[in-house]
Amino acid sequence: MRQMLRLPSLRPRSLSGLILLGFAVVALPLLVAIVSAAIEMRSLATASERLVLNGVAATQYTQALVRQVASLERTARLYQIIPRPALLDTFNQNRALLLSTLDGFDRLPGDPERAQVIERMRVMALSISEGLGAGAPTNVAAAVKQFTQLSKDAGRLSNLAGAQTDRELKLLQSETEQTRRRLFWQAAALVPVTLVMILLFAVFLARPINQIDAAIGNIGHGRLSGPVIVRGPTDLEALGRQLEWLRVRLTEIAEERNRFLRHMSHELKTPLANLREGTELLLEGAVGSLGPEQREVAGILRDNSLRLQRLIENLLSYSEWQANQAALEVSEIRLQPLAKAAVDTYQLPINAHRLQLDFRVDDITVQADRAKLRLILDNLISNAVKFTPDGGTITVRVRAESDPDGVVIDVADTGPGVPKEERGRIFDAFYQGATPHGGLVRGTGIGLSVVQEFVNAHGGTVQLVDGEFPGAHFRVWLPARLAA
Repeated sequence: MRQMLRLPSLRPRSLSGLILLGFAVVALPLLVAIVSAAIEMRSLATASERLVLNGVAATQYTQALVRQVASLERTARLYQIIPRPALLDTFNQNRALLLSTLDGFDRLPGDPERAQVIERMRVMALSISEGLGAGAPTNVAAAVKQFTQLSKDAGRLSNLAGAQTDRELKLLQSETEQTRRRLFWQAAALVPVTLVMILLFAVFLARPINQIDAAIGNIGHGRLSGPVIVRGPTDLEALGRQLEWLRVRLTEIAEERNRFLRHMSHELKTPLANLREGTELLLEGAVGSLGPEQREVAGILRDNSLRLQRLIENLLSYSEWQANQAALEVSEIRLQPLAKAAVDTYQLPINAHRLQLDFRVDDITVQADRAKLRLILDNLISNAVKFTPDGGTITVRVRAESDPDGVVIDVADTGPGVPKEERGRIFDAFYQGATPHGGLVRGTGIGLSVVQEFVNAHGGTVQLVDGEFPGAHFRVWLPARLAA
C-alpha cells in the first residue's frame, strides 16, 4: 500500500508567526515598488549624465575644430605668400591635431550625416596638405580655396552636435514623463492591492478573535449550552480549549448547585409544612384558646413560615427550570381571582405596615401555567411589600391589550426604587440589592430571576418602567394565547 506524502503547510501555526507573515506580505508590494522606482530613477540619472557628458564633449570638439581650421587656414595663406618649409611643417602638425580632434569627435554617438561630414573633412585636410606640399603656386592656391568648404563643414558639425543634443534632451524628457506616469499607476494599483491584503489578514485574524469574544460573552452571561470552538492559529485554538474547559466546569458547577438547591428545598419543605400546620392549629384554637399576645406570636410564626415556603418554592422552581425538568402546564385562567389570592397572601404584612392597596384587575382570561403565573404575581407583590415604607401604597393593575393581543400586569410601589447601578443586574439569579425595608427574612435573590424565566417561558416580556410611580414599577406583558 502506497503512502501519500503530505506536504507541510506553509501557513504559520502561531499568532505571532501569522502577524509576521501578514507584515511581510503587505510590505512585499511596497518593497517591489520601491526597488522598481529606484531602478527607473537610476536609469534616468544615467541617461542624464550621459547626455550632459556627450553634449559637453561635442561642444568642446566643435569649438576646437573651428579654432584648428582657422589656424590651418592662416598657416596655409602665410605659406602661399612665404613658401618656407617651416610653415609647411607647422601646417602638417596642425593638420595632425585636426585629424585627432575629428577622430575623437567621431567616437561620440551621432547620426550618419555627421560621420559623412567628418570623413569629408579628413579627406579635405589631406587634399589641402598635398596641394601645399606640391609647391606649385597653382596647387597652393587651389588648396587654400578648399578652406571655405572646410570652415563650412566645421560649422555644420557644430550645428549637427547641437541638434543631436536637443533630440536626446527631448527623448530624455519623454522617458522621464513616461516613467513618472508608470510610477504613478504602479502606486495607484499598489494602494488597493495593499488594502485588500490588509483586509484579508484582518478578516482571517478577526474570525478566531470574534469566536473567543463571543465565547467569553456567552460564559459571562451564563449561556453555557453551546461548545466553544475556535479555529485559527494554535495559540488562539489553545485559548479556545481553555475557554471550553471553563465552560464545561461552570456547567458542572451549575448542575451541582441546582442539585443542591433541589435537595435542600425538598429537605426543608417537610419540617416547614409541619411548622405551618402547627401554627394553623394554634390559631384555630385546636389546643385551647389563645390570648391576644399569643395569637400575635402565632401570626408572626405563620407569616414567616409562608415567606420561607415562598422562598423554597422559588428555589425549587428555579432549579427545576434550570435543569430543564419543568414544563408549562397550560390551562384557561381568570386573572382577577388569581391576583386577588396572591394579594391576600400578603394581607398580614400589608396591614402590619399600614400599606394602601390600589387593586385594579380586569376580569380577563388567559392561557398560561397557573402555578408559574401565581409565582410571577407572588414574587412581584412580595418585592413591592418588602420595599414599600410604612403607610405607602402598592399598586396592582391588570388590563387587556389589543395590539398585540395580550395582557399587561403592572406591580408598583412607593419605595426608594431601583438604583441605576443595580438595574442591569436585578434579573440576575442570586443577585441581592439593597436591604429591604422592614424585611424580617432576607430573600435569596432569585425572585426576579424566576419572574423573568417564567415570563420568557410564556413568550412575554418583563421590564422596569420609569416615570409613573415614585418607586419600582415592573410591567409584565403576556400573550393572551400561547403559540403551539
